[in-house]
Amino acid sequence: MRPFASSKALIPLVLATAAIVSACQSATPAPKTSTAALPTMERIALGANSCWFKSGDAAFSAYRLAPELNSFSGKPRILVVPRRSPESRPLLVVQAEGQPAKLSAFGPLMDEPVSSRIATDVKRWAAGGKGCH
Repeated sequence: MRPFASSKALIPLVLATAAIVSACQSATPAPKTSTAALPTMERIALGANSCWFKSGDAAFSAYRLAPELNSFSGKPRILVVPRRSPESRPLLVVQAEGQPAKLSAFGPLMDEPVSSRIATDVKRWAAGGKGCH
């Protein structure tokens, strides 16, 4: 009986063990979604632009998006304004401040039937979700 196997016999065993160990290691974890105000509002602005405006959604066809993400007040925000009168008072303001971001949405559109959809979409995008309703 031989106490040790030859080195030639160990090579396949070492390679097989290395392959098994590397296969068992977990994949690199996905980066966490930032909860700071600016990255949160950037995600919301991208979602709103894509889902509400560029998609041709009838509920938002009379409006346009006016992002104001570079805020000196520390409250990045997006505005929804009348399409034909972008200088008018905003009909919807969605803003965030702090870390983690505290969101608020207000304006006349929040008194309309579309308000529940606005709230649902904004929460989903703020949490890192993608896609439209």
